[in-house]
Amino acid sequence: MAVKDPTAVERANLLNMAKLSIKGLIESALSFGRTLDSDYPPLQQFFVVMEHCLKHGLKVRKSFLSYNKTIWGPLELVEKLYPEAEEIAASVRDLPGLKTPLGRARAWLRLALMQKKMADYLRCLIIQRDLLSEFYEYHALMMEEEGAVIVGLLVGLNVIDANLCVKGEDLDSQVGVIDFSVYLKSDDDIGGKERDIQIAAILDQKNYVEELNRQLNSTVSSLHARVDSLEKSNTKLIEELAIAKNNIIKLQEENHQLRSENTLILMKTQHHLEDMENELVVQVSMKHEIELAMKLLEKDIHEKQDTLIGLRQQLDEVKAINVEMYQKLQVSEDAMKEKNEIISRLEDKTNQINATMKQLEQRLQQAEKAQMEAEAEDEKLKQEYVNKSESLQNEFSQKEKQLLQLETDLKIEKEWRQTLEDDLQKEKETVSHLRTETQEIVTLKKEFLKLQEKNKQLKSICEDQEAALQELASKLSESKLKIEDIKEANKALQGQVWLKDKEATHCKLCEKEFSLSKRKHHCRNCGEIFCNACSDNELPLPSSPKPVRVCDSCHAILIQRCSSNVP
Repeated sequence: MAVKDPTAVERANLLNMAKLSIKGLIESALSFGRTLDSDYPPLQQFFVVMEHCLKHGLKVRKSFLSYNKTIWGPLELVEKLYPEAEEIAASVRDLPGLKTPLGRARAWLRLALMQKKMADYLRCLIIQRDLLSEFYEYHALMMEEEGAVIVGLLVGLNVIDANLCVKGEDLDSQVGVIDFSVYLKSDDDIGGKERDIQIAAILDQKNYVEELNRQLNSTVSSLHARVDSLEKSNTKLIEELAIAKNNIIKLQEENHQLRSENTLILMKTQHHLEDMENELVVQVSMKHEIELAMKLLEKDIHEKQDTLIGLRQQLDEVKAINVEMYQKLQVSEDAMKEKNEIISRLEDKTNQINATMKQLEQRLQQAEKAQMEAEAEDEKLKQEYVNKSESLQNEFSQKEKQLLQLETDLKIEKEWRQTLEDDLQKEKETVSHLRTETQEIVTLKKEFLKLQEKNKQLKSICEDQEAALQELASKLSESKLKIEDIKEANKALQGQVWLKDKEATHCKLCEKEFSLSKRKHHCRNCGEIFCNACSDNELPLPSSPKPVRVCDSCHAILIQRCSSNVP
């Protein structure tokens, strides 16, 4: 025979369980005839079965603390595919008592059932298989046809009215175990024999203890793994926090230095800007004065050009005086050399603003004096056209040189002003760069505060988990001791026979006579009979909504007996 795929067998079993659970829930709800609440056993079994169906083939996702499987991821995806699901998703996130993703998923299933839209929500989810592949394996129930069949069965739940209180219920710590005894009842079990009842009770007790032991072992191992991962992450966070503290101290020192430098630069730039503004005002006024002087010089040059035209006509008459004028030319050349030396000195002093201003004022005064001299010389030239023709030519050349010198001075001033503007722009850029660095430091402080809060939260989580480990270890040790006691009692009490009801007139422990107030409780295992006051040990069973009484000697289940010896 061909070997069946184990995943296909799991899907078939889960589908059959879902069919039985939904059918039983609908039939019991219709016969019940009222609105269902959270304590209704078929409804609790339905949620357990749905949780197992959604967990089948779920991928292991790596979280910050450990590796876990959670069905909250695909269920949270429904609000993106179905806009009407945003309301229950938001209400589930706002519930104060939920701390785990599994608790939020259980609350989501209960709210979807109350809205009568669970089938619609899951139908939208199974259609988008490309999105589900991020959460489920390819062989998962939600990825195969069985998921569509279960969604179709869920449509029948719309006839049920449920009023579930999700806010006060502890959904994080519930243990989702399927009670198969609800679905495995037969006609023989309904009639029931006393031996079958005893065997069923012992098997329930054994299965419950084994299941509890297995779950405790798994939870202890998972908690140990989480504690190890938390310790590692805590050490890493402590190291990162120390590094972050050192970086913050360095950044604070750099920030303090940058702030001090920034204040100094601002003071310098402000002072420099005030000086620049004053200098610019002075230069503007100087420029206006120079322009006026240039216009006057142009007028003088035009007048002198007219006089030169007349003098050129008289050059033929003054050739005899060239010798005397040659001597005057030598004198003028010496004067030109001296003026060239003065010009070189002035060019050396152009880098200083105050010196340039004084030099410009002196040059303006010299220009005015030269103008006055030129006017006087013009008068003399009018009187002596022949004697001073060459001197006028020399003065004209000097004026041209002065004009060239003034133009060069203006160019130098423009270049100096451009350099000052460039320096000012650079200082503005440095100021903006310092501002961005201060903003980055502020963001680093905020990140450091967030890291501190995360560290506190992780410490509190670690402490809670250590306390839970201690409680689970104590419970595990107690359950192991009880199991050993039950095994020893079963070995020691094998073959004993029940004591007849007529012969049992007094309690085994307190030795008081049985009455209406002191009712008889019989041990299924050892056959001893106790009163209700002495048999106060209780044990919870998954198949029973209420805890049952347990024998003090063998820890087996006690049953109450009436006067007719019927259990």
